[in-house]
Amino acid sequence: MDQRLQQILHLVLREYIASAEPVGSQHLVKRYTLEVSPATIRNWFAELDELGFLEQPHTSGGRIPTEAAFKQFVEEMLPKPAPKRSRERLEAAAGKMEPDHKLKAVARELAELTGLASIVATEDANTYFTGLSQLLAQPEFRNWQNAIHLTGLLEHLDETLAGLKRISFDEPLVLLGEDCPFGPACAAIVAKGPDNVMLGVLGPIRMDYQQAMSHLVSAIEVLNT
Repeated sequence: MDQRLQQILHLVLREYIASAEPVGSQHLVKRYTLEVSPATIRNWFAELDELGFLEQPHTSGGRIPTEAAFKQFVEEMLPKPAPKRSRERLEAAAGKMEPDHKLKAVARELAELTGLASIVATEDANTYFTGLSQLLAQPEFRNWQNAIHLTGLLEHLDETLAGLKRISFDEPLVLLGEDCPFGPACAAIVAKGPDNVMLGVLGPIRMDYQQAMSHLVSAIEVLNT
């Protein structure tokens, strides 16, 4: 993909992650003071449509990124540390608690910091999730069918995570869309912590992956101290 299309795709991703609304050509030109016309942007949109990175949910509306676009974004994403204040909040949540309580406290703080849900699976098959109200507040779950499907999977978290717990991975693992065990409207980032604990964040496929990843990595580091 050439640089002009890459730039436009990144702008659409940024805007869609923030707003959950289709992104129009005129909006991009005005917001980013682009030195091209909306008609030119629409032509580039059409090229990105053909490449499978954008789609138009309504004939007269803007574009939204496809699953392929989010996967490419994740592959190109550069590591970014969490803000110092976030790290301090995670450390304060951990305190000097016993391991089980420490894990839950960090998971709760992680959910608060990211605005997503946190999921936990321990080596002895205990599972836990927190932040469901925040997750269901996301626009994607205004559709009750999506919400009911997701809550059903969370209520049977042991079964939902069964296959995932058998996967061996050292670095944080991103599962989005069709690869996500929580359904194609969702994405999850999971990482291994001390004593083979698995900690993750769960959100819509539209989540801010870089922000979620940086906070998850910091949470794992806090648990390892």
